[in-house]
Amino acid sequence: MQKVELAELKDQAKVDDIDLQIIRFLNKDGRTPFAQIAKHLNVSTGMIRQRYQRLVQDGVLQIVAITNPLLMGFATMAQIGVKADVNRLEEIAEEIAKFEEVIYLVLLTGSYDLHVEVICKDKTHLLKFLTKKLHAVEGVKEAETFMYLRIAKENYGWAGNTGDK
Repeated sequence: MQKVELAELKDQAKVDDIDLQIIRFLNKDGRTPFAQIAKHLNVSTGMIRQRYQRLVQDGVLQIVAITNPLLMGFATMAQIGVKADVNRLEEIAEEIAKFEEVIYLVLLTGSYDLHVEVICKDKTHLLKFLTKKLHAVEGVKEAETFMYLRIAKENYGWAGNTGDK
């Protein structure tokens, strides 16, 4: 996963309506053949292929396999708000990002400096992560852990939908 700095997105990719439709098709099924998409959009297969390659190259689109951690034996998921030494915030974030339990990490404003999402096998694994890894990072001052009880919504299919269609 690439590092994205929102405030520094100067050269945003140009995404038009056809690109959005391609993305929506691939969100439903990332294996949809280009020919099928082209037929539905009434354009050439080559056009779909070129646009797909540009969207991937520009970092707009990434096709990945999405797993269900709960079915793979990882029963404990949590979000952690971290207060850290702001003078070393980026280095602290880079160090935390290396931990295999971390699946999402952002620097943010507000009560916490970092937001970390983790997947662990069980509560013992989470405890070991917190005590032996996270709090061992120099500059981590405080952490508040929010354990998941149930996931009410999980959306990997965002495709530029802003509610205006």
